[in-house]
Amino acid sequence: MWSLIRPFALAAVVALAVLTADRLVLLLSRRADVPLPGPQLRGLLRTCRIPTLLTLGSLLLLAVEPGAGLPTEARGPVRHALLLAALATGAWLAARLVALLIDTSLTRYANEGRDPARIRRVRTQTGMLGRLAGAAIAVLALAAALLTFPAVRAVGASLLASAGIVGLVVGVAAQSTLANVFAGIQLAFGDMVRLGDEVVVSGDWGTVEEITLTYVVITTWDQRRIVMPVSYFVGKPFENWSRRDPAITGTALLHLDHRTPMNQLRSEFERLLKESPWWDGTGSALQLVDTTPSTIVVRALMTARNASDAFELRCWIRERLLAYLREHAPEALPRIGVTHRPD
Repeated sequence: MWSLIRPFALAAVVALAVLTADRLVLLLSRRADVPLPGPQLRGLLRTCRIPTLLTLGSLLLLAVEPGAGLPTEARGPVRHALLLAALATGAWLAARLVALLIDTSLTRYANEGRDPARIRRVRTQTGMLGRLAGAAIAVLALAAALLTFPAVRAVGASLLASAGIVGLVVGVAAQSTLANVFAGIQLAFGDMVRLGDEVVVSGDWGTVEEITLTYVVITTWDQRRIVMPVSYFVGKPFENWSRRDPAITGTALLHLDHRTPMNQLRSEFERLLKESPWWDGTGSALQLVDTTPSTIVVRALMTARNASDAFELRCWIRERLLAYLREHAPEALPRIGVTHRPD
């Protein structure tokens, strides 16, 4: 009877030891009076608690397994399962630790009052590093798990001998995928585009929301998500409106009559800009840029802090200028001339 109960008793003791250690660590962290590592310690406990407990439990079960008194035919499979569990939970814990280290470093960098453009660049690069590290940890854990199977180790020599041919075939088959992966690395560390940048791609304006190893997600002004391969940004031209400075100049075109009082319109334009919450006060101009036989083309130039403010400013100025002309100079509005045709 004891030989049947002993494995479950050891498992219960291991579970009790793991839970006790968890409670002790939580108790000590709550009573810690050191101000510096407080947030980092709480983040570590919150992010890595579950994988740490599972890894510790797997290792303890693997250590006490010889004393469980299992039958000979059952010891091998049980020990193998415990080893696989330790590898899986250890890889999970390592990925969480790397992600926490990257997030903590980025938060500390952002809290130092750095330039917002540099913060976006560092955030893009650290995000790419995190994904690469997670992929590397997953591949190493899978390789270590496969090596625990005797059949895999037996064919290792033949697989190694044919690795060149297999690598060539895989490289040709996954050419586009590998190209996107390398393009993603080049995109992140080449500082061509970053998270939060305002870009124009294929005629659509939007904000870069996510950058992965293979694709980029752009959020447009109407809440659409455009998913594009990263190789597009490496091989084709695109507009980045906030790479160095998010400030931008907006334009509004008005088609008016030749009798338009330009001096009055220019004065009203300058008055409206001073009232506008979107104008950054850097520059402005109201110019007659073109004429046609029936109308003139007036262009209003004004600077804004970013592309969103520039869009709002353009719409607001266009609406207010047209309202001013309707009220004070209706002769400036374009008209279509008609003549009476004699019968």
